[in-house]
Amino acid sequence: MKNYTITVNGNVYDVTVEEGAGSGAAPVAKAAPKAAPKAAPAAAPKASGNAGSIKVEAGAAGKVFKIEANVGQAVKKGDAVVIIEAMKMEIPVVAPADGTVASIDVAVGDAVEAGATLATLN
Repeated sequence: MKNYTITVNGNVYDVTVEEGAGSGAAPVAKAAPKAAPKAAPAAAPKASGNAGSIKVEAGAAGKVFKIEANVGQAVKKGDAVVIIEAMKMEIPVVAPADGTVASIDVAVGDAVEAGATLATLN
């Protein structure tokens, strides 16, 4: 048996993997579905990311805590568009340039990965 410590979005899991065909697959199979929902929100923004040419991307993995801007709202470089909560800290994700919010691609409570597109600007 091998013991591993795995951290997913700030949650620490101790996993014991038993070598062999029977019981070794069960812990791995259980871990994969927990990771799959995290990937789904990151994939959705790519599909809707064509609304604007400027992407507002998450700098860190976390959960969407608050959405500060609305579609159609004018924002300046440095204005908060979305607030992400990571490790009990609120991290503002700011507009990389002046523009108008073309799309908000996440909802409050969504889990996002670093680099995921949260919104787009024109």
